[in-house]
Amino acid sequence: MSLPPLKPFAHAHATHPDAHMALALAAAQIDAQRAQTGLQPSLGWIYLTEAFCGAAEGLLAELRQRWPGVAWLGASGPGICAGGTEYFDEPALALMLAELPHEQFQLFSGLQPLGDWQPELLQVHADPRTPDLQELIAELAAHSRSGYAFGGLAAGRGDALQIADGVWRGGLSGAGFGAGLQLVSRVSQGCQALGPERRIDACDSGLVTVLDGQPALDCLLQDLALPVTTAGAGLRDALPRMRRTLAGISRDDDQQDRRHVRGAGAYGPQVRVRHLVGIDPAKRGVVVAEPLQPGQRLSFCERSPEAARRDLLRICTELRALAEDREGGPARIAGAIYISCSGRGGPHFGAPNAEAQWVQHALGDVPMVGFFAGGEIAHASLHGYTGVLSVFLS
Repeated sequence: MSLPPLKPFAHAHATHPDAHMALALAAAQIDAQRAQTGLQPSLGWIYLTEAFCGAAEGLLAELRQRWPGVAWLGASGPGICAGGTEYFDEPALALMLAELPHEQFQLFSGLQPLGDWQPELLQVHADPRTPDLQELIAELAAHSRSGYAFGGLAAGRGDALQIADGVWRGGLSGAGFGAGLQLVSRVSQGCQALGPERRIDACDSGLVTVLDGQPALDCLLQDLALPVTTAGAGLRDALPRMRRTLAGISRDDDQQDRRHVRGAGAYGPQVRVRHLVGIDPAKRGVVVAEPLQPGQRLSFCERSPEAARRDLLRICTELRALAEDREGGPARIAGAIYISCSGRGGPHFGAPNAEAQWVQHALGDVPMVGFFAGGEIAHASLHGYTGVLSVFLS
């Protein structure tokens, strides 16, 4: 299906102690952009920091009053971003409005399922406390034609919510998008492998005991360049380093998607990073925060700001090149959504706004909003310490 080119999306952001005043400030920016482009919005995104969660119902009511007929989706997090600006631990919100054909999107929630309509791909927001969340995301993605879902987990110290034509706590919500839209998504990894990728030979749920025929704990110590000790003080001395170590997990059939060739220890998009939550010296095992199965692949890794920056710039370059080299003529990016891990933003990159500014600089001056999540969704899987960038091409 060939659709008319999308108009540039309108986006805005504001901070203010009063939620409705922040919305008024952002709305003034939106209306000024609409006056220039003639945008007639049908879909809007709203991301807000936790300080505004208590006002979410009122904000949604005001959004509906200001822009009748617009469907709204979004989520809350400890931080949000818009353009090249990040807000952490302060009252703030970000808005983006798009003029999309109504038949090309549909919102969903626990009370409003997708039904018989089959989207091309999905944007998903979810509550991290939802049981069997990974399985639910995979089942939802399987309902789409591409099997692809992207998004993030709402997060907060005391409250976390999702918006999908209503304010929701718990479960999953979001939007499905039709095949007529050119929506492209990429995931950027934020960790660096410390050693080789190994096959899981033996495990009991999250307790991994054998990797490539060797005791898993011994493999961990080798990759950390620590003595392979048996017990006692040696292991206790190694615990501080172990606490900073994570595990990258992938399936054995993901060979074509593992891109270590990008650089020493670089991860491809199919690798899921999980926490190490313990060790078992008696069984020479390590405990990963996810049930695992023999045959999966595991590599020990650690967070790396430099690796994250390189990979983020890589996916931005890929998306720009995809737009410029599009069959039928160059395209522009009408709007973008960026969802990053709450552990990546701000100080992790050494300066306020650094991550959002890198994306903005690499993509160009395009409308972009997003939030810092308690977990990221890409390729229908839950990720950690990643950034997920999705763009609408026109």
